[in-house]
Amino acid sequence: MFWISGFFFPQAFITGTLQNFARKYKIAVDLLSFDYVIKDDLSYKDVTAKPEDGVYVYGIYMEGCKWDYEKHMLAESDPKKLFTELPLLHLVPVASRKKPETGIYEFPVYKVLSRLGTLSTTGHSTNFVRWVELPSDQPQDKWIKAGVAGFLALRY
Repeated sequence: MFWISGFFFPQAFITGTLQNFARKYKIAVDLLSFDYVIKDDLSYKDVTAKPEDGVYVYGIYMEGCKWDYEKHMLAESDPKKLFTELPLLHLVPVASRKKPETGIYEFPVYKVLSRLGTLSTTGHSTNFVRWVELPSDQPQDKWIKAGVAGFLALRY
């Protein structure tokens, strides 16, 4: 269980999760990617054991949408509510995974609200963290036009 917002370089933590899985199962890390499971039936306070594989993370804020706990997918924001918290997210490493073609929104996650970043000497963005596939019954264009994104911090 990790408060992902607390990491200075969350990309390294996420890569380390894949590396641990690769070592455990003796799989080439290049073959691994993540399956994203929203644990909306749990609060981070309710978790008493670590998952068999992967990690639980929390502390991602969503702008432009909310999580529908009944349908278990993205939904329109409530009026006058700019940010909501994404429920507990289980990052599950999977070998040779095929990305779903429909039924998801590729949710960009940034460190801060500006959505701006530069490439650091490591080749990583100083702001963009990663794409997270979230279930949705709407086309991606709808969420893109609404500016839907995730943030680890709500201050600049």
